[in-house]
Amino acid sequence: MPTLGPTLGEVVDLLHRWYPPATAASWDAVGLVYGDPAAPCAKVLLAVDPVLPVAREAAAWGADLVITHHPLFLKPVHGFAPTTPKGRTLWTLAQAGCGLLAAHTNADQALGGVSEAMALALGLTDVAPLEPASGAALDKLTTYVPAADAPRLREALAEAGAGRIGDYDSASFSSPGEGRFRPLPGARPHVGSVGALEVVDEVRIEVVLPRERRRPVVTALLAAHPYEEPAYDVVELAPAGPVEVGFGRIGTLPAPLTLRDFAAHVAAALPTTVAGVRAGGNPDRPIRRVALCGGAGDSLLDLVRRSDADVYVTSDLRHHLTSEFLEHEGAAIVDVPHWAAEWTWLPTVAARLAQELGDTVEARISQIVTDPWTLRF
Repeated sequence: MPTLGPTLGEVVDLLHRWYPPATAASWDAVGLVYGDPAAPCAKVLLAVDPVLPVAREAAAWGADLVITHHPLFLKPVHGFAPTTPKGRTLWTLAQAGCGLLAAHTNADQALGGVSEAMALALGLTDVAPLEPASGAALDKLTTYVPAADAPRLREALAEAGAGRIGDYDSASFSSPGEGRFRPLPGARPHVGSVGALEVVDEVRIEVVLPRERRRPVVTALLAAHPYEEPAYDVVELAPAGPVEVGFGRIGTLPAPLTLRDFAAHVAAALPTTVAGVRAGGNPDRPIRRVALCGGAGDSLLDLVRRSDADVYVTSDLRHHLTSEFLEHEGAAIVDVPHWAAEWTWLPTVAARLAQELGDTVEARISQIVTDPWTLRF
């Protein structure tokens, strides 16, 4: 019997697990743009740009889903009639029953993401983020409650956002103990009486929470706790271990190359475009340490200047920023086409889909060059 393949929603969930939408920039528009999550998904087309030629290729092949790096809609729209370029693209996919998913800035900084794929395509080793992600700031809250009230308090803390760890929620740790207190005049004790020393069987509850949820979690604690004056403390947790995700990458060539030879190496590693590859700096300069950023990376120039990189590889560099950067006599620069740099990510996604889903899904990389430049003189 044929192996039952995944639904479109299950493929989307895989991409979201690898490239969580929550890590995308606030201005970005990522995730499922179009498609029925319940529909079967046997053919996936991968491309950098969601443009009409790619949509037509997907329709002709019978693709069930197109995964692109760039979003189709970065600004709100009220419709997608086929009277505009973007409308025609989505209309073509819709008519073919093909979904569309975008993984943009969430795929830029991830493990197995765009910059990492580009670093591996260039043969770099000891690869690390150029700008490590700060990671989620976490707190740990500890409180003490009578054993009979512990379930209700745990539920209130979870509803307020505490106890979410990875793919789990309602996570907490409890340990039994004794609470001692003496209510003073003016108190209205839930347990015990004014003036008498009280000993209560209590449970110590510990939960981890995102730091931005501290206020609502503490508010929920105070509302749900039976005591008039509940004891609790909040501790800020230190970041755990080295950060493996972030924007850009920095790594090492297996053997030094001159800038001239390194630029030729980059050109050979990337798909061919009309725009080509260009370099700035002394052509005979030795290159060993390489910083890079898939896509437009001039926002990281200051980080590169402070690093030990011999060269920076990225796209869409502006004249004045590039000139001023080179005047500092730090790293050289290799400017590559935006589309070509990000194309290196597509084979990574295809390989991950094959590894995860086997032959139940056929993943094809679009061979259409969607770089906008078509002539060079």
